[in-house]
Amino acid sequence: MLTASTLTLGAWLALLCGAQAADPPDLRTRKTGSDWPDFLGADRQSVSAEKGILANWAERAPKVLWQREVGQGYAIGTVSRGRYFHAERAGKKIRLFALKSETGEELWSFEYETDYEDLYGYDGGPRCSPVVDGERVYLFGPEGMLHCVRAVDGGVVWKKDTTKDFNVVQNFFGAGNAPVIEGDLLIAQVGGSPPKSPGIQTGEVVGLDSGIVAFDKRSGELKYKVGDGLASYSSLVTATIGGRRWGFAFARGGLVGFEPATGKVDFRYPWRARVIESVNASNPVVVGDKVFISECYSIGGSLLKVRPGGFDVVWSDGKKRDVSMATHWMTPIHVEGCLYGSSGRHTANAELRCIELETGKVKWSEPRLTRCSLLLADGHFVCQGEDGALRLIKVNPEKYEEVGKLVLGTPAREPALKYPAWAAPVLSHGLLYVRGKDRVVCLELIPPK
Repeated sequence: MLTASTLTLGAWLALLCGAQAADPPDLRTRKTGSDWPDFLGADRQSVSAEKGILANWAERAPKVLWQREVGQGYAIGTVSRGRYFHAERAGKKIRLFALKSETGEELWSFEYETDYEDLYGYDGGPRCSPVVDGERVYLFGPEGMLHCVRAVDGGVVWKKDTTKDFNVVQNFFGAGNAPVIEGDLLIAQVGGSPPKSPGIQTGEVVGLDSGIVAFDKRSGELKYKVGDGLASYSSLVTATIGGRRWGFAFARGGLVGFEPATGKVDFRYPWRARVIESVNASNPVVVGDKVFISECYSIGGSLLKVRPGGFDVVWSDGKKRDVSMATHWMTPIHVEGCLYGSSGRHTANAELRCIELETGKVKWSEPRLTRCSLLLADGHFVCQGEDGALRLIKVNPEKYEEVGKLVLGTPAREPALKYPAWAAPVLSHGLLYVRGKDRVVCLELIPPK
């Protein structure tokens, strides 16, 4: 039941009038390409359909169009209708701001107070990219605050304190999975617990009934909550398989397959290392009727073939000494029967790998790139290492084929992308957005025709 205390005046008017707010004006001048409104793109797979990238960086490297210092946080922004949305932390405030995507000119900012402190000493900034849906932008803060604001001016439409509402015990690194839009719903991994639950570092935390929570995306009204799993750092993925919609949540304890419209659970597949500090952070990768998941703490990857009500295991690394793919935070990318991803828990042992999807067989492995993230575009991967180095790698299932490398600098001749550069690159309307510890840089990867 909605009350006046849970809705803003604008949300009430929208409900009463049945009105659909119009999309904000499009500020773009570049007329080709597509928006990037969600974490890892519209399908959360870090794949772009844009063509015409600069493929010979030795001859002509992408030029920097703008760059900007940013506050604490690990996530990169999203792009919609000529606006770049980015979240940061400064002092005791989380701040969401909108820039003109092509020039970096600030349009507006919204902020709120936070008292979040990380249990392991990592910075207290946002872990999640903003999610854009037409006229609305959603931000999930590290302390569990969920805000819906207007894309045109940052005005608050509704907000929810998920930590308070669902009794969420602070996870190792705070709330770190981006909610997903599915029809009229905004669905999030929340992972609440019974009252007076102990801290997660004891390993004794149990879930209650809010592993996955769905809200009305326009009003914030609770629509359903399901599952007793704790939240992870892997973001929800939705897909159509066999004519029906599926949702996949790679939660702290494993993969949950469910029907996103109703919350009805089809299956649970346990997949988590026994180490207390282990986390699941890579998105599920959906290929046809198969779903690949991976973690880096000991058990590696597994491929499932899903069906309504259940699944079959195609292959799994499990307790093998040499796992096929052990991703930390990056999501592997599927290309023509192969998965490409950064495998390894630490910087020193990380390798960029290509494996066969159907068998897990390692095709090739390239060390010394640090832990990295990938973006697929026009037959190439843009690879960003955690040290800030950018590489252009040709998609090749037979060997590692690097065709370009770029180390960016600031106007003061300092490194632009400092460690930890953990966010995956973004490509929208020919412009490449990358971030390091304290800076976002926009480059022209596809020159205008």
